[in-house]
Amino acid sequence: MAATHLDAELQHSERRPLLSNRADGNNMSPMQKAIGQTYQSTAHLAKLLPSGTVLSFQILAPTLAKQGHCSDMNRMMTGGLVVLCALSCFVLSFTDSFRDEEGKVRYGFATFRGLWVIDGGAPLEPFAAAGFRMRILDFVHAIVSAMIFVAIALFDQNVVSCFYPTPSEDTKQLLTALPVVIGVIGSMLFVSFPTTHHSIGSTLSSQ
Repeated sequence: MAATHLDAELQHSERRPLLSNRADGNNMSPMQKAIGQTYQSTAHLAKLLPSGTVLSFQILAPTLAKQGHCSDMNRMMTGGLVVLCALSCFVLSFTDSFRDEEGKVRYGFATFRGLWVIDGGAPLEPFAAAGFRMRILDFVHAIVSAMIFVAIALFDQNVVSCFYPTPSEDTKQLLTALPVVIGVIGSMLFVSFPTTHHSIGSTLSSQ
């Protein structure tokens, strides 16, 4: 009987959530709730950016930032990484991809005259290339993409700890609110004014 009771207790404990001993949502402060919602939205924001840029940042940031314990050189390298990745998001917003008659994916760079093929293959016919030409809205998307990446960088605890090892209460609130504001505004702009470009790093339909 004792063994049976023990087995039942073990099975019950296995079904119990791993974080059940922590404070639930009702006992969390507004700041903790905001931070939780901020981190939960990171994955959704990352979908709006070139996957290669985000992956490179996630791989290099912990090393360059030394897990948040930065020297002056680490701050320079981490800051340079953020700038380069944001610039990459900006530039890649003007790239596009398409499938040729053989179904092969081709890549190009949008210009005001049309698509400039950059993969070394045959250029498009002028009429077909004109359908990929750059628009003023593309600059808006490029700026928003760079801003969203900055928001992603502010989600990274290594980067934040590197530049703000002992932040004040006002700084904590700013670092919590700013990424959320950028994410909300950026997401609204992307939804309201969707881009027609399939930039390098995004998914291209098989159609």
